[in-house]
Amino acid sequence: MSDVVPIKTQDFWVKVVEMLQQNWALIEPEGSKVTIYFLHDLGGVFDELTYSSLREAQAALRVNGFLRYDEDPSYAELFARPEPPFRRAQHPNGPIYSSGEFWSDS
Repeated sequence: MSDVVPIKTQDFWVKVVEMLQQNWALIEPEGSKVTIYFLHDLGGVFDELTYSSLREAQAALRVNGFLRYDEDPSYAELFARPEPPFRRAQHPNGPIYSSGEFWSDS
């Protein structure tokens, strides 16, 4: 899959899932809702979830172990953010967040 995903925001969230692997998230406003796009280290968008508000999306990210990249200055030393253009991609385990397998809304 190589479809470009036009994400404008650069307010990255990150979750360390293994020693050398991170999952990234960007929250993009879309009309009256927001979409969380999940990316791998190379900028491939492998999943997405839609929420009613920015606040709700941010709370869901925190509950699920994501932290805002800019909140910890050491992140810049440890992890390089994915760079646009972002493109559709497959995750080896499928849509891990939208399936509910690795996602909780509470």
